Amino acid sequence: RLDKFLKVSRIIKAEPLQMKLDAGKVEVNGKIARASYNVKVGDVIKITLGTKINSYKVLAINEHALKEDAAKMYEIL
Repeated sequence: RLDKFLKVSRIIKAEPLQMKLDAGKVEVNGKIARASYNVKVGDVIKITLGTKINSYKVLAINEHALKEDAAKMYEIL
């Protein structure tokens, strides 16, 4: 699930995450994504935060990740 991946990878905190998803500010592979989207390795996630747009490529999917391992789950584009 997209919401769980973003939380485990520590890309975005849980509180603003749901608001961003509900507002359509998160896209996967160019399409607005819902929290229930099943993330796959190779997906490109784009998050709009105000005027800043951040893009990430999914490298690994883990159920749990330590803080130091979380950054290995994605690549910043």
